Amino acid sequence: MTQQELFAAALGLELPWKVEKILFSAAEKRLDIHIDFERGGLLPCPTCGTLCKAYDTTEDSWRHLNFFQHSAFLHARVPRVDCDKCHAIRKAAVPWARPGSGFTLLFDALVMALCQEMPVLAVADLVGEHDTKIWRVLHHYVKGAVAARDLSDVKTVGVDETASRRGHRYVTFFFDLEGKRMMFGTSGKDASTVEKFSKDLQSHKGTPAQIKRVACDMSAAFIKGVNDHLPDAEITFDRFHLTKIVNDAVDRVRREEVFTCEALKKTRFLWLTNPSGLSRAQHARIFNLSCQNLKTARAYQIRLAFQEFFSKPTAEKGEAFLKQWYFWATHSRLPPIIRAAKTIKDHWDGVLTWFSTRITTGLEGFNSLIQAAKARARGYRSDKNLIAMAYLIAGKLPLGLPT
Repeated sequence: MTQQELFAAALGLELPWKVEKILFSAAEKRLDIHIDFERGGLLPCPTCGTLCKAYDTTEDSWRHLNFFQHSAFLHARVPRVDCDKCHAIRKAAVPWARPGSGFTLLFDALVMALCQEMPVLAVADLVGEHDTKIWRVLHHYVKGAVAARDLSDVKTVGVDETASRRGHRYVTFFFDLEGKRMMFGTSGKDASTVEKFSKDLQSHKGTPAQIKRVACDMSAAFIKGVNDHLPDAEITFDRFHLTKIVNDAVDRVRREEVFTCEALKKTRFLWLTNPSGLSRAQHARIFNLSCQNLKTARAYQIRLAFQEFFSKPTAEKGEAFLKQWYFWATHSRLPPIIRAAKTIKDHWDGVLTWFSTRITTGLEGFNSLIQAAKARARGYRSDKNLIAMAYLIAGKLPLGLPT
Protein backbone atom coordinates (compact mmCIF):
# COMPACT_ATOMS: atom_id res chain seq x y z
CA MET A 1 0.00 0.00 0.00
CA THR A 2 1.40 3.36 -1.03
CA GLN A 3 1.52 6.38 1.24
CA GLN A 4 -1.32 7.97 -0.73
CA GLU A 5 -3.45 4.83 -0.46
CA LEU A 6 -2.78 4.64 3.28
CA PHE A 7 -3.98 8.19 3.89
CA ALA A 8 -6.96 7.69 1.56
CA ALA A 9 -8.00 4.68 3.63
CA ALA A 10 -7.51 6.62 6.87
CA LEU A 11 -9.70 9.43 5.53
CA GLY A 12 -12.33 6.97 4.30
CA LEU A 13 -12.12 8.19 0.71
CA GLU A 14 -13.89 6.29 -2.05
CA LEU A 15 -13.68 6.63 -5.81
CA PRO A 16 -13.56 8.93 -7.63
CA TRP A 17 -11.75 10.71 -4.74
CA LYS A 18 -8.10 9.93 -4.13
CA VAL A 19 -5.07 11.37 -2.32
CA GLU A 20 -2.88 13.07 -4.88
CA LYS A 21 0.09 14.13 -2.74
CA ILE A 22 1.19 14.65 0.87
CA LEU A 23 3.39 17.49 2.04
CA PHE A 24 4.89 17.43 5.54
CA SER A 25 6.88 20.23 7.19
CA ALA A 26 8.41 19.49 10.59
CA ALA A 27 9.66 23.07 10.83
CA GLU A 28 6.15 24.50 10.33
CA LYS A 29 4.55 21.63 12.30
CA ARG A 30 2.13 21.15 9.46
CA LEU A 31 0.75 18.31 7.31
CA ASP A 32 -1.00 19.12 4.03
CA ILE A 33 -2.97 16.38 2.25
CA HIS A 34 -4.01 17.16 -1.33
CA ILE A 35 -7.08 15.35 -2.64
CA ASP A 36 -8.29 15.11 -6.23
CA PHE A 37 -10.86 13.16 -8.21
CA GLU A 38 -10.14 10.87 -11.13
CA ARG A 39 -10.48 12.34 -14.57
CA GLY A 40 -13.90 11.46 -15.96
CA GLY A 41 -15.18 10.45 -12.55
CA LEU A 42 -18.88 10.92 -11.84
CA LEU A 43 -20.04 12.84 -8.78
CA PRO A 44 -23.55 13.08 -7.29
CA CYS A 45 -25.64 16.20 -7.74
CA PRO A 46 -25.99 17.79 -4.26
CA THR A 47 -29.73 18.31 -4.90
CA CYS A 48 -31.06 15.13 -6.52
CA GLY A 49 -28.13 12.71 -6.22
CA THR A 50 -27.85 12.02 -9.93
CA LEU A 51 -24.29 11.11 -10.98
CA CYS A 52 -22.90 13.89 -13.13
CA LYS A 53 -19.70 14.92 -14.87
CA ALA A 54 -17.59 17.80 -13.57
CA TYR A 55 -18.24 21.17 -15.14
CA ASP A 56 -15.34 23.12 -13.59
CA THR A 57 -13.43 23.17 -10.28
CA THR A 58 -12.40 25.45 -7.44
CA GLU A 59 -9.68 24.99 -4.81
CA ASP A 60 -10.87 24.55 -1.21
CA SER A 61 -9.12 23.80 2.10
CA TRP A 62 -10.28 22.38 5.44
CA ARG A 63 -8.73 22.11 8.89
CA HIS A 64 -8.48 18.45 9.95
CA LEU A 65 -7.60 16.64 13.17
CA ASN A 66 -3.99 17.14 14.23
CA PHE A 67 -1.46 14.60 13.01
CA PHE A 68 0.25 13.96 16.34
CA GLN A 69 1.39 17.48 17.37
CA HIS A 70 1.20 18.81 13.79
CA SER A 71 -1.69 20.79 12.31
CA ALA A 72 -3.31 18.94 9.41
CA PHE A 73 -5.14 20.40 6.43
CA LEU A 74 -6.99 18.87 3.50
CA HIS A 75 -6.93 20.55 0.09
CA ALA A 76 -9.02 19.56 -2.91
CA ARG A 77 -10.22 20.60 -6.31
CA VAL A 78 -13.98 20.63 -5.75
CA PRO A 79 -15.97 20.38 -8.96
CA ARG A 80 -19.23 21.96 -9.93
CA VAL A 81 -21.45 19.42 -11.65
CA ASP A 82 -23.81 19.96 -14.58
CA CYS A 83 -27.00 18.07 -13.68
CA ASP A 84 -29.24 17.13 -16.62
CA LYS A 85 -32.10 16.30 -14.26
CA CYS A 86 -32.03 19.57 -12.29
CA HIS A 87 -30.94 21.59 -15.33
CA ALA A 88 -28.51 23.47 -13.11
CA ILE A 89 -24.83 23.70 -12.29
CA ARG A 90 -24.09 23.20 -8.60
CA LYS A 91 -21.03 22.67 -6.44
CA ALA A 92 -20.57 19.01 -5.52
CA ALA A 93 -20.54 17.99 -1.87
CA VAL A 94 -17.39 16.42 -0.47
CA PRO A 95 -17.68 13.41 1.87
CA TRP A 96 -15.24 14.73 4.49
CA ALA A 97 -16.82 18.14 5.25
CA ARG A 98 -20.20 19.84 5.34
CA PRO A 99 -20.94 22.50 2.70
CA GLY A 100 -19.51 25.92 3.48
CA SER A 101 -17.40 24.73 6.40
CA GLY A 102 -13.68 25.31 6.79
CA PHE A 103 -13.38 22.21 9.01
CA THR A 104 -13.66 18.51 8.30
CA LEU A 105 -16.47 16.50 9.88
CA LEU A 106 -14.08 14.81 12.29
CA PHE A 107 -12.72 18.18 13.38
CA ASP A 108 -16.33 19.29 13.97
CA ALA A 109 -16.90 16.22 16.13
CA LEU A 110 -13.79 17.00 18.20
CA VAL A 111 -14.93 20.62 18.72
CA MET A 112 -18.43 19.55 19.81
CA ALA A 113 -17.03 16.99 22.26
CA LEU A 114 -14.74 19.62 23.78
CA CYS A 115 -17.54 22.21 24.01
CA GLN A 116 -19.56 19.86 26.20
CA GLU A 117 -16.71 19.81 28.72
CA MET A 118 -14.93 23.18 28.38
CA PRO A 119 -15.66 26.89 27.87
CA VAL A 120 -15.75 27.88 24.21
CA LEU A 121 -12.83 30.27 24.62
CA ALA A 122 -10.77 27.44 26.10
CA VAL A 123 -11.69 25.19 23.17
CA ALA A 124 -10.69 27.94 20.73
CA ASP A 125 -7.31 28.33 22.42
CA LEU A 126 -6.76 24.58 22.49
CA VAL A 127 -7.42 24.02 18.79
CA GLY A 128 -5.87 27.32 17.70
CA GLU A 129 -8.96 28.83 16.06
CA HIS A 130 -10.94 32.02 16.73
CA ASP A 131 -13.90 31.45 19.04
CA THR A 132 -16.37 32.78 16.44
CA LYS A 133 -15.54 29.78 14.24
CA ILE A 134 -16.13 27.44 17.16
CA TRP A 135 -19.52 29.07 17.79
CA ARG A 136 -20.47 28.53 14.13
CA VAL A 137 -19.78 24.82 14.44
CA LEU A 138 -21.73 24.58 17.69
CA HIS A 139 -24.73 26.48 16.31
CA HIS A 140 -24.84 24.30 13.18
CA TYR A 141 -25.16 21.00 15.03
CA VAL A 142 -27.41 22.32 17.82
CA LYS A 143 -29.77 23.96 15.31
CA GLY A 144 -30.08 20.73 13.33
CA ALA A 145 -30.73 18.63 16.42
CA VAL A 146 -33.28 21.11 17.82
CA ALA A 147 -35.16 21.17 14.51
CA ALA A 148 -35.51 17.38 14.59
CA ARG A 149 -37.03 17.17 18.10
CA ASP A 150 -40.38 15.50 18.73
CA LEU A 151 -42.25 17.18 21.61
CA SER A 152 -45.56 15.37 21.13
CA ASP A 153 -45.30 13.49 24.44
CA VAL A 154 -44.51 16.45 26.74
CA LYS A 155 -47.13 16.98 29.46
CA THR A 156 -45.29 18.52 32.44
CA VAL A 157 -43.28 21.70 31.99
CA GLY A 158 -41.00 23.68 34.30
CA VAL A 159 -40.28 27.36 33.63
CA ASP A 160 -37.42 29.40 35.03
CA GLU A 161 -35.39 32.46 34.12
CA THR A 162 -31.72 33.26 34.60
CA ALA A 163 -29.70 36.44 34.21
CA SER A 164 -27.86 36.35 30.91
CA ARG A 165 -25.70 39.37 31.57
CA ARG A 166 -25.51 42.54 33.64
CA GLY A 167 -28.17 45.18 33.23
CA HIS A 168 -31.24 43.08 34.03
CA ARG A 169 -31.00 40.96 30.89
CA TYR A 170 -32.67 37.58 31.24
CA VAL A 171 -33.21 34.33 29.38
CA THR A 172 -36.17 32.05 30.13
CA PHE A 173 -35.84 28.28 29.83
CA PHE A 174 -38.59 25.66 29.52
CA PHE A 175 -37.92 22.13 30.77
CA ASP A 176 -39.57 18.79 30.13
CA LEU A 177 -39.78 17.65 33.75
CA GLU A 178 -40.63 14.05 32.92
CA GLY A 179 -38.01 13.72 30.18
CA LYS A 180 -35.51 15.72 32.27
CA ARG A 181 -34.35 17.90 29.38
CA MET A 182 -34.29 21.53 28.39
CA MET A 183 -36.79 22.06 25.57
CA PHE A 184 -36.74 25.74 24.74
CA GLY A 185 -34.94 28.97 25.57
CA THR A 186 -35.69 32.56 24.66
CA SER A 187 -34.66 36.07 25.66
CA GLY A 188 -36.73 37.91 28.26
CA LYS A 189 -38.88 36.87 31.21
CA ASP A 190 -42.30 38.28 30.35
CA ALA A 191 -45.56 36.62 29.27
CA SER A 192 -44.43 36.56 25.63
CA THR A 193 -41.84 33.90 26.49
CA VAL A 194 -44.68 31.42 27.12
CA GLU A 195 -46.27 32.39 23.81
CA LYS A 196 -42.97 31.72 22.03
CA PHE A 197 -42.72 28.33 23.75
CA SER A 198 -46.26 27.48 22.67
CA LYS A 199 -45.40 28.25 19.04
CA ASP A 200 -42.17 26.25 19.25
CA LEU A 201 -44.12 23.32 20.71
CA GLN A 202 -46.52 23.38 17.76
CA SER A 203 -43.63 23.40 15.30
CA HIS A 204 -42.32 20.17 16.85
CA LYS A 205 -45.44 17.96 16.70
CA GLY A 206 -46.89 19.26 19.97
CA THR A 207 -49.97 21.26 20.94
CA PRO A 208 -50.65 23.69 23.83
CA ALA A 209 -53.56 21.46 24.93
CA GLN A 210 -51.22 18.56 25.74
CA ILE A 211 -49.51 20.55 28.54
CA LYS A 212 -51.37 19.61 31.73
CA ARG A 213 -49.00 20.82 34.45
CA VAL A 214 -46.64 23.79 34.70
CA ALA A 215 -44.24 24.48 37.56
CA CYS A 216 -42.95 28.06 37.82
CA ASP A 217 -42.26 30.84 40.28
CA MET A 218 -44.87 33.41 41.33
CA SER A 219 -44.03 35.79 38.51
CA ALA A 220 -47.20 37.56 37.35
CA ALA A 221 -45.84 37.46 33.79
CA PHE A 222 -45.41 33.67 33.83
CA ILE A 223 -48.85 33.17 35.37
CA LYS A 224 -50.48 35.33 32.69
CA GLY A 225 -48.49 33.64 29.93
CA VAL A 226 -49.51 30.15 31.07
CA ASN A 227 -53.18 31.13 31.44
CA ASP A 228 -53.23 32.73 27.98
CA HIS A 229 -51.17 30.25 25.96
CA LEU A 230 -51.33 26.94 27.88
CA PRO A 231 -54.99 27.12 28.98
CA ASP A 232 -55.30 23.45 30.00
CA ALA A 233 -52.28 23.54 32.31
CA GLU A 234 -52.55 23.53 36.08
CA ILE A 235 -49.99 25.84 37.71
CA THR A 236 -47.89 24.66 40.62
CA PHE A 237 -45.63 27.19 42.27
CA ASP A 238 -42.18 25.75 42.45
CA ARG A 239 -41.00 24.47 45.82
CA PHE A 240 -37.54 25.91 45.29
CA HIS A 241 -38.88 29.42 44.70
CA LEU A 242 -41.30 29.24 47.64
CA THR A 243 -38.42 28.27 49.91
CA LYS A 244 -36.26 31.00 48.39
CA ILE A 245 -38.86 33.66 49.27
CA VAL A 246 -38.69 32.66 52.94
CA ASN A 247 -34.89 32.29 52.83
CA ASP A 248 -34.51 35.79 51.39
CA ALA A 249 -36.73 37.14 54.17
CA VAL A 250 -34.52 35.50 56.81
CA ASP A 251 -31.43 37.02 55.23
CA ARG A 252 -33.03 40.48 55.15
CA VAL A 253 -33.76 40.17 58.88
CA ARG A 254 -30.10 39.21 59.49
CA ARG A 255 -28.79 42.11 57.41
CA GLU A 256 -30.94 44.56 59.33
CA GLU A 257 -29.91 43.13 62.71
CA VAL A 258 -26.21 42.85 61.97
CA PHE A 259 -25.83 46.59 62.69
CA THR A 260 -26.72 45.96 66.34
CA CYS A 261 -25.14 42.50 66.69
CA GLU A 262 -21.69 42.03 65.18
CA ALA A 263 -21.82 38.30 65.99
CA LEU A 264 -24.14 37.93 62.97
CA LYS A 265 -21.44 38.96 60.52
CA LYS A 266 -20.47 36.23 58.06
CA THR A 267 -23.26 33.90 59.29
CA ARG A 268 -25.49 33.99 56.20
CA PHE A 269 -24.63 30.40 55.29
CA LEU A 270 -25.65 29.13 58.73
CA TRP A 271 -29.17 30.58 58.64
CA LEU A 272 -29.90 29.49 55.05
CA THR A 273 -28.60 25.92 55.34
CA ASN A 274 -30.74 23.06 56.66
CA PRO A 275 -29.52 21.57 59.98
CA SER A 276 -28.55 18.32 58.23
CA GLY A 277 -25.99 20.27 56.16
CA LEU A 278 -24.23 21.86 59.13
CA SER A 279 -21.16 20.60 60.94
CA ARG A 280 -21.05 20.11 64.72
CA ALA A 281 -19.23 23.40 65.16
CA GLN A 282 -21.80 25.22 63.02
CA HIS A 283 -24.63 23.68 65.04
CA ALA A 284 -22.98 24.96 68.20
CA ARG A 285 -22.67 28.45 66.74
CA ILE A 286 -26.35 28.50 65.72
CA PHE A 287 -27.30 27.37 69.24
CA ASN A 288 -25.19 30.06 70.90
CA LEU A 289 -26.62 32.80 68.68
CA SER A 290 -30.18 31.55 69.25
CA CYS A 291 -29.66 31.86 73.02
CA GLN A 292 -29.22 35.63 72.55
CA ASN A 293 -32.92 36.08 71.64
CA LEU A 294 -32.05 37.45 68.20
CA LYS A 295 -34.65 38.40 65.59
CA THR A 296 -32.66 36.37 63.06
CA ALA A 297 -33.00 33.27 65.22
CA ARG A 298 -36.79 33.71 65.32
CA ALA A 299 -36.88 34.13 61.54
CA TYR A 300 -34.74 30.99 61.21
CA GLN A 301 -37.27 28.93 63.20
CA ILE A 302 -40.08 30.19 60.97
CA ARG A 303 -38.04 29.18 57.90
CA LEU A 304 -37.49 25.65 59.23
CA ALA A 305 -41.17 25.31 60.06
CA PHE A 306 -42.21 26.33 56.54
CA GLN A 307 -40.23 23.43 55.07
CA GLU A 308 -42.42 20.98 57.01
CA PHE A 309 -45.33 22.03 54.77
CA PHE A 310 -43.97 19.88 51.94
CA SER A 311 -43.88 16.77 54.13
CA LYS A 312 -47.61 16.78 54.89
CA PRO A 313 -49.41 13.74 53.42
CA THR A 314 -52.57 15.47 52.13
CA ALA A 315 -53.70 18.85 50.86
CA GLU A 316 -56.09 19.18 53.81
CA LYS A 317 -53.33 18.68 56.38
CA GLY A 318 -51.01 20.84 54.33
CA GLU A 319 -53.51 23.70 54.24
CA ALA A 320 -54.19 23.41 57.97
CA PHE A 321 -50.45 23.56 58.66
CA LEU A 322 -49.98 26.48 56.28
CA LYS A 323 -52.72 28.48 58.03
CA GLN A 324 -50.96 27.99 61.37
CA TRP A 325 -47.62 28.93 59.85
CA TYR A 326 -49.13 32.02 58.20
CA PHE A 327 -50.56 33.19 61.54
CA TRP A 328 -47.19 32.69 63.22
CA ALA A 329 -45.27 34.48 60.43
CA THR A 330 -47.63 37.46 60.22
CA HIS A 331 -47.50 37.94 64.02
CA SER A 332 -43.70 37.65 64.20
CA ARG A 333 -43.15 41.45 64.17
CA LEU A 334 -40.48 40.81 61.53
CA PRO A 335 -41.43 42.89 58.44
CA PRO A 336 -39.47 40.79 55.86
CA ILE A 337 -41.08 37.58 57.20
CA ILE A 338 -44.53 39.20 57.16
CA ARG A 339 -44.07 40.28 53.53
CA ALA A 340 -42.95 36.77 52.55
CA ALA A 341 -45.98 35.22 54.27
CA LYS A 342 -48.37 37.61 52.52
CA THR A 343 -46.76 36.82 49.16
CA ILE A 344 -47.47 33.13 49.75
CA LYS A 345 -51.02 33.98 50.88
CA ASP A 346 -51.62 35.88 47.62
CA HIS A 347 -50.80 32.67 45.70
CA TRP A 348 -52.50 30.26 48.09
CA ASP A 349 -54.19 27.98 45.53
CA GLY A 350 -51.05 27.54 43.44
CA VAL A 351 -49.05 26.71 46.56
CA LEU A 352 -51.56 24.03 47.62
CA THR A 353 -51.63 22.58 44.08
CA TRP A 354 -48.29 21.02 44.94
CA PHE A 355 -50.14 18.25 46.79
CA SER A 356 -52.01 17.16 43.64
CA THR A 357 -49.15 17.48 41.15
CA ARG A 358 -46.09 16.91 43.35
CA ILE A 359 -44.01 18.59 40.66
CA THR A 360 -41.20 21.09 40.84
CA THR A 361 -38.96 22.71 38.27
CA GLY A 362 -36.18 20.64 39.81
CA LEU A 363 -34.31 23.89 39.80
CA GLU A 364 -31.45 22.60 41.90
CA GLY A 365 -30.50 20.13 39.18
CA PHE A 366 -31.44 22.17 36.12
CA ASN A 367 -29.94 25.35 37.54
CA SER A 368 -26.58 23.64 37.97
CA LEU A 369 -26.70 22.66 34.28
CA ILE A 370 -27.64 26.17 33.20
CA GLN A 371 -24.90 27.68 35.36
CA ALA A 372 -22.49 25.25 33.70
CA ALA A 373 -23.78 26.44 30.32
CA LYS A 374 -23.15 30.06 31.34
CA ALA A 375 -19.62 29.15 32.44
CA ARG A 376 -18.85 27.27 29.22
CA ALA A 377 -20.31 30.09 27.15
CA ARG A 378 -17.86 32.46 28.82
CA GLY A 379 -17.18 35.25 26.39
CA TYR A 380 -20.53 34.78 24.63
CA ARG A 381 -21.73 37.86 22.80
CA SER A 382 -25.45 37.15 22.67
CA ASP A 383 -28.33 35.32 24.33
CA LYS A 384 -28.32 33.08 21.26
CA ASN A 385 -24.96 31.65 22.27
CA LEU A 386 -26.06 31.02 25.86
CA ILE A 387 -29.24 29.27 24.69
CA ALA A 388 -27.25 27.10 22.26
CA MET A 389 -24.87 26.08 25.04
CA ALA A 390 -27.83 25.27 27.32
CA TYR A 391 -29.30 23.05 24.59
CA LEU A 392 -25.94 21.31 24.24
CA ILE A 393 -25.55 20.61 27.97
CA ALA A 394 -29.15 20.12 29.16
CA GLY A 395 -31.16 19.38 26.00
CA LYS A 396 -30.25 15.71 25.54
CA LEU A 397 -30.00 16.37 21.82
CA PRO A 398 -29.04 13.62 19.34
CA LEU A 399 -26.33 15.61 17.56
CA GLY A 400 -25.51 12.93 14.98
CA LEU A 401 -21.81 13.71 15.07
CA PRO A 402 -19.46 11.80 12.73
CA THR A 403 -17.12 9.22 14.28
